[in-house]
Amino acid sequence: MRIGVLTGGGDCPGLNAVIRGLVVRAEGHHGHAVVGFRHGWRGVVESDEVDLTIASTHGILHQGGTILGTSRYHPDEVPGALDAVVDTVRRDRIDVLVVIGGDGTLGAAVRVHETGVPIVGIPKTIDNDVRATAASVGFDTAVAIATEAIDRVHTTAESHDRVMVVEVMGHRAGWIAASAGIAGGAHLILVPEEPFDIDDVCGRLAHRHRRGATSSVVVVAEGAVPRLGTIAPPASEDPDEPIVAGAIGELVRREIEARTGFDARVVVLGHTQRGGPPTAADRVLGSRLGIAAADAAHEGDTGTLVVLRDGTIVPVPLAEAVGGPRLLDRSLLEAARILTA
Repeated sequence: MRIGVLTGGGDCPGLNAVIRGLVVRAEGHHGHAVVGFRHGWRGVVESDEVDLTIASTHGILHQGGTILGTSRYHPDEVPGALDAVVDTVRRDRIDVLVVIGGDGTLGAAVRVHETGVPIVGIPKTIDNDVRATAASVGFDTAVAIATEAIDRVHTTAESHDRVMVVEVMGHRAGWIAASAGIAGGAHLILVPEEPFDIDDVCGRLAHRHRRGATSSVVVVAEGAVPRLGTIAPPASEDPDEPIVAGAIGELVRREIEARTGFDARVVVLGHTQRGGPPTAADRVLGSRLGIAAADAAHEGDTGTLVVLRDGTIVPVPLAEAVGGPRLLDRSLLEAARILTA
């Protein structure tokens, strides 16, 4: 059997752990060959591939990013690209295609599977918003990076008596903001799931400072939006429109400074949350998902997505990955609310 694999969408730590786990299981246990396609779906369309072996993937476990490269190219959005994918799969004798990605990449995988190409999906995204799984590859590392940044911001905020606004990633879901905000002891956390009232934000900060606080840290997800009728958002609220890094963080900073008189600064973590070595948790999760994908391919269990549920890796229908983002768990949101009251 020949198994193809691609990484699509934004890069994240842990992707190389997935690739390594897949190759070690497929070659070492099942005796299958693995072919990697470069730069996501574009590599399949252009038949840009490389053989992956246990020897060639040695030493990649701790590396960030992806040795295959990635892109946001989706074949279902490009005329003729779906046919090109099918042609490559047939010409290169790919028996199963393993697709590692977020909702966009996996959404394309659903369409490709409908053409008859056997697909096994693996969820990855630092935003942790892929449906059907309890955790996606890359999320734990992003939270660890954001938490360390918040820890550091506390000390400079205290030294200068400032309000520090820390913008983290999270276009449609606030998993990073809530998790890192709680772990880093933020004083306010703003997430896409709950539009914020800037008057309430400023009122709570003013109350903290009246009680003796000289500094505060506000964590805001990049996709957070003001409540309708309060202040104008920095850009379109269309979830399909690209997020402008720093836009919401700067808006919140500016309004806090204007309304309270506090010295306020903004820190935009941006792509630092995607970079660097993965945490141990992401290495373990990625490795387990890679192994499970190799097993699913070997068993012919295609049209599936291997996911984490109740601590176990299980296959579910690939279609469960699409249909909208996995929103922040209400209990985590409530914990954030309690801890920042």
